[in-house]
Amino acid sequence: MQICQNPNCSNPFNSDSNRFCVSCGQSSFGKLLRSRYRVLRLLGEGGFSRTYATEDVDRLNAPCVIKQFFPQFQGTGQRTKAAEFFKEEAFRLYELGENHTQIPRLLAYFEQGASLYLVQEFIQGKTLLQEVQQQIYGEKQVWELLADLLPVLEFIHTHNVIHRDIKPENIIRRASDQKPVLIDFGGAKQVTQTSLGRQATVIYTLGYAPTEQMAGFACHGSDLYALGVTCVRLLTRCLPLQDASGQVNDPIYDAMNAKWLWRERLQEKSITISEDLERILEKLLKHLPSERYQTAVEVINDLKFATSNIEPVALKIVSMSQPILPPLPQEVIVPLPPLETFEFDVVTVDTGGREVNRMSGNANFFTEELGKSVTLEMVSIPGGTYMMGSPECEGDADERPRHKVTVKPFFMGKFPVTQAQWRVVAALPKIKQALNPNPSKFKGLDRPVENVSWYEAVEFCLRISEKTGRDYRLPSEAEWEYACRAGTTTSFHFGETITSELVSCTIETASKFRRETTNVGSFGVANAFGLYDMHGLVWEWCADSWHNNYSDAPSDGTAWEVGGDINRRVLRGGSWSFNAELCRSASRSWNESDGGLRVCGFRVVFSVEEII
Repeated sequence: MQICQNPNCSNPFNSDSNRFCVSCGQSSFGKLLRSRYRVLRLLGEGGFSRTYATEDVDRLNAPCVIKQFFPQFQGTGQRTKAAEFFKEEAFRLYELGENHTQIPRLLAYFEQGASLYLVQEFIQGKTLLQEVQQQIYGEKQVWELLADLLPVLEFIHTHNVIHRDIKPENIIRRASDQKPVLIDFGGAKQVTQTSLGRQATVIYTLGYAPTEQMAGFACHGSDLYALGVTCVRLLTRCLPLQDASGQVNDPIYDAMNAKWLWRERLQEKSITISEDLERILEKLLKHLPSERYQTAVEVINDLKFATSNIEPVALKIVSMSQPILPPLPQEVIVPLPPLETFEFDVVTVDTGGREVNRMSGNANFFTEELGKSVTLEMVSIPGGTYMMGSPECEGDADERPRHKVTVKPFFMGKFPVTQAQWRVVAALPKIKQALNPNPSKFKGLDRPVENVSWYEAVEFCLRISEKTGRDYRLPSEAEWEYACRAGTTTSFHFGETITSELVSCTIETASKFRRETTNVGSFGVANAFGLYDMHGLVWEWCADSWHNNYSDAPSDGTAWEVGGDINRRVLRGGSWSFNAELCRSASRSWNESDGGLRVCGFRVVFSVEEII
């Protein structure tokens, strides 16, 4: 798709075959909107808006969604007022997304030409409309949907927001944790579609909106009504159909008599539901708002006290940060394979990058057999105490306050997980989710696997835990930095700088400028613990949730999962495509757990109380 570069163009999106912009007639085209967003395809459109799948090139082509709105106004004064309202609505959406994990985050908003834009988090998964076309929804699934979504509605209603457009198309089941995410809020549509002289909003979808909303008087009960409609449509698999003339044919609603027919359709399909669920749905769908539930809390309370045999609580999704395998009985001990010793070179450089010292080191390790002649080398890391984080003269505020951490002994992968290792484990039985055997952009069996999400990395750990009986996991952030430093206090375990002869990262003055990953261990030097490629090559996932700094961080080396943002997980080590500053021992970053930036790899660890 081509983007018209005229900043005053009312609609800059053009097909690749266009020689001149269809909106302004100019011939200056580019591939990026606002020099940042690459527009991939049109996802959907309505009378006053369009939605595009895009990539944010400033965030390594992270997927996102851009919503384009066409304000309906006359004159400069109305345009200015509409822009102000739009900014207020954008700020409201930002607050919602930042404070609830089942609402997409707002990443940016802006004006360009005659259009207004929102840039939002891309939610990977299927809409409920796609789900109901592929599977049967029973009573249990509806209980779970209500229990999952009602707290979301209560949250937005307490923030004085009415969604206005709840329907299966606007609920995505997030692939990473199977939680329903509420998308496409109507607030920005209201600003751009409603004349500023009118008080009433006309945002709704036929077949889901109650009469008061269609008349311009949406309330909290309107959202509850639409949720009830969504449930009965999922149960009956009866969706409203609109013909070419705009006439809606609805198999479960008699518009002439304002009567719902969903119970009759269930009987025709020989589908039975409990009296409790029928009573709750019936009250959600009352014609008069005064006869409906007034708040989401009222519905939640009814769910809690329902006497249905189907337990009215949300499906308990096991956190991927916790092992879902049953613990081994205490009397069953899985012995370690024989420990071996290997030797390696440790290099120190001066501030100019010149090698000033090279010494030999040795460490214990064992070899884990993964199958098909593919092995995993696990290096013994002794316990100890160190200062985690950066001093005031180095790094950013998120690397402080510097604090003392005591780490217990553990084993850690000598290298990041390779594509050969990933491929073998991807063929093992599924624990929680499927794994793509070939996810990496840069192919090579001895190259690190990349382009994997945090959840996929956890799945890898669960599978080899099942195979070996050892509790493999991702390292905590504290363990990772401790292992990387290997007793050093400098910016890098090499010293105060790094060179392209030692590390795979972007160094502008380097004689070798690589544009892709390399084989693991190809530089031939390790740190004092015997670990390779801790700086650069690929960003490595840690177990911790993201926190903006180390205030109240644990001091025992465990993963920090209390508070913070559970949808963002810590990354360490930098990568081949990032500069040296981001490859420091203390440098830290984050990524969405489901892999918003698909550039990450990882290495595995497991704990032992005492290492021989």
